[in-house]
Amino acid sequence: MKQFFVSLLAVILSFLWSVAVKAHAMLFDGMVRRGLILCSVYLPNGSTISIATGYGAAKTMSAVSNGNYANATLEASHGISNGDFMEVTSGWSRLNKRVVRASSVGSPTADIIELEGINSTSTTRYPAGSGVGSVREISGWQQITQIMDLAGDGGEQQFVTFQFLEADAQRRLPTFKSPVGITMQVADDDTLAGYLLLKEANDDRDPRAVKVVKPNGGLILFSAYVTLAPMPNLTVNQVATVQATFSLENEEPTKYAS
Repeated sequence: MKQFFVSLLAVILSFLWSVAVKAHAMLFDGMVRRGLILCSVYLPNGSTISIATGYGAAKTMSAVSNGNYANATLEASHGISNGDFMEVTSGWSRLNKRVVRASSVGSPTADIIELEGINSTSTTRYPAGSGVGSVREISGWQQITQIMDLAGDGGEQQFVTFQFLEADAQRRLPTFKSPVGITMQVADDDTLAGYLLLKEANDDRDPRAVKVVKPNGGLILFSAYVTLAPMPNLTVNQVATVQATFSLENEEPTKYAS
């Protein structure tokens, strides 16, 4: 009889534990959806990648302010609207060849637009008066479909190692970071618009703006040189793929939450 009650108690406790776990999961999910708990991880499944199909004429950027966010002064009749994506050419190396979104267009005057996400507050990294250049509006996008695999590479910090005569141990200082790029395998189908655009970018060697849309609506934007290896990988019982690469012009992509 004692063994029976012990077994019954174990079953009841197991049931209560499973109910508590499920209730906790439901509560946590609900709080995340309502923004009460910030969840910092996500699966990339469902992300899409597109590259620019064209650009508008370059518009002179005669001034860029130091601030969060930076305000750019453009030439009259620039034609940029809120939400437009632009490639920026700038005397600031940290801004040069970045792809950004326009916001607060026409505030306080019609020729001023905000470069959303660009924090140029530091005059050490963004010397005042040195950021002038131009912007080009991105006129269209083409999605690259049938991506089988994608991996980022580069960006690793490099170091110089040294040792003082009087010291018993070496030290190191950070120097530069390796070039940043993306390599992806795309199912071999040269009738698709995305494939043809990859080939065009490979042939003309002109950099293209790239837009990654995450499943939650977040964006990753950058400008890159594109290459395509047209000879497919032919492995038995595996989908035939070709390899494409993106080599970033600026090591820092622009990211937006949505």
